[in-house]
Amino acid sequence: MEKPIVYFAKINSYKETELINKMSKKLIAKVDPGFSGEIPLKVHFGEKGNITYIKPENFKGIIEYLKEKKCTPFFTDTNVLYRGERMTRDKHIALAKEHGFTDLKVKIADGEHGEEREIITINKKHYKTCKIGKLISDSEQMVVIAHFKGHIMAGFGGAIKQLAMGCASRGGKLDMHSKSKPFINPIACKKCMTCVANCPTDACIIGKIPHIDKKKCIGCATCIAVCPYGAVKINWASTLPKTFYEKLAEYAFAAQKDKKVAYINFVFNITKHCDCDGSVMEPIAKDVGVMCSSDPVALDKACLDKVHEMEGKKLFRGDHTLEYAQSIGLGKTDYILEEISED
Repeated sequence: MEKPIVYFAKINSYKETELINKMSKKLIAKVDPGFSGEIPLKVHFGEKGNITYIKPENFKGIIEYLKEKKCTPFFTDTNVLYRGERMTRDKHIALAKEHGFTDLKVKIADGEHGEEREIITINKKHYKTCKIGKLISDSEQMVVIAHFKGHIMAGFGGAIKQLAMGCASRGGKLDMHSKSKPFINPIACKKCMTCVANCPTDACIIGKIPHIDKKKCIGCATCIAVCPYGAVKINWASTLPKTFYEKLAEYAFAAQKDKKVAYINFVFNITKHCDCDGSVMEPIAKDVGVMCSSDPVALDKACLDKVHEMEGKKLFRGDHTLEYAQSIGLGKTDYILEEISED
């Protein structure tokens, strides 16, 4: 079977904005499936307080390419489960503009509170149907732009996670998270109440013995991300992380089903946690560059391989996501890496 191509532009620093845009324009041209008309750019606007999300000035090359083709691109994302500035449409759009996403119109794909969604039939192992944001579901094409970095639950975040969590409606996110339950280490807990303030279901109980109410917990992992003392953990042995990885892959499959899609990963500002973490994080790996493909599995695998190669060690888990994604037909883990020069 023919291997998918992953196109790679090596760029040594995230600060090289002009070069990033020049190469991004070249990259998307390589995988353009025949875009026309209105086209959503699936992005992540960054949580309030986060500074390492991919800034909108780095999308200008992609936007320029699409406009030259007479397309009408717009930014889109879906609302989150946890409390914050991206929980409702109006606040989400306001934060996007605050973070500089003003070159294009911003549309939230699942409505004001996550109520606008479509049911997509996939008939896979964990899901027969998936709940995808209506605007994304209704679109016949899409450019998925992801920031490649770590993630508390998924191990790493790239094109597959951007498809899965990024395109799912709130109900879909709940489906994926519902079996992953964290716990509080009462010895490490300083009773600062940060988890209580951020838990969307009031499941964090800080009494004599700090704990999480398993019946209320939806497994969104917000408490893990916000705890300043690292007192909230996931018991991986009991929560079956492989199941979570597989659910991600199935939702990713649903999000791209029957669409023309180009995938672009920005492998810069590689942090331990994702852009949903509303705190200042330091990169844990060197900047790599920009990668692009028509295959999201090959793209994420290439990014993972390149980061680990450059760092000389394995930083991120989540390989099972790629293996399972290949088994359900989302893409292939074996790929050809083709480097694109500046000239």
